[in-house]
Amino acid sequence: MQFLIKFMLAPFLRLLWRPRVHGADRVPVTGPVILAANHRAEVDTVFIPLVTPRPVAFLGKAEYFTRDGLKGRLMARFLTGLGYVPVDRGNVKAGLAALDAGRTVLRAGGTFGIYPEGTRSLDGRLHRGHTGVASLALSTGAVVVPVALIGTERVRPNGRRLPRIAPVEVRFGAPMEFSRYEGLEGSPAIRRAVTDEVMDAIAELSGQVYVDRYHRRPSDDQAAA
Repeated sequence: MQFLIKFMLAPFLRLLWRPRVHGADRVPVTGPVILAANHRAEVDTVFIPLVTPRPVAFLGKAEYFTRDGLKGRLMARFLTGLGYVPVDRGNVKAGLAALDAGRTVLRAGGTFGIYPEGTRSLDGRLHRGHTGVASLALSTGAVVVPVALIGTERVRPNGRRLPRIAPVEVRFGAPMEFSRYEGLEGSPAIRRAVTDEVMDAIAELSGQVYVDRYHRRPSDDQAAA
């Protein structure tokens, strides 16, 4: 299904946005792969699967797949075709559910897309990564391919409903493997070291300024006040 959607949408995407893609041949054609990307806009999750040479699974809010009516069913089929995996993010176990969904994809030999920052960067900088990417890599043996998206924040700026035409670039880095840490998934220090190594690779690809603290959205600050 994803290949069909890519076949239909990719020419349209290339015609309108003409994305420049570098290093797509670095993505292994077989075996479990984690695509770890920076996150600038909601459209990131559209551009990555459409320029990656193999199907990519991303997490999607469960409610997107359960809406009523024909429109809801069509939306569910479209998201499934793009590779979205439904997960309930509205409870305290959401983080564990997300990791379990990722492990399922990877243990089946698939490709799983993840944004280690956990949320879109609103200030243009690359923020400290959460260690879920390391947990997935260490528990499944998947290689990690760093990905940098450049310009997607101009296609769909925060608060804008409709996308606009703007240059987009997608850069794939060299695959990273962490077999030297086999059996050490339970170590917080090892998970942090792996995550920091991945974030360094993303920063080098994207050219973003790296900030060694988690990104806080305005709503987070208001909730903490």
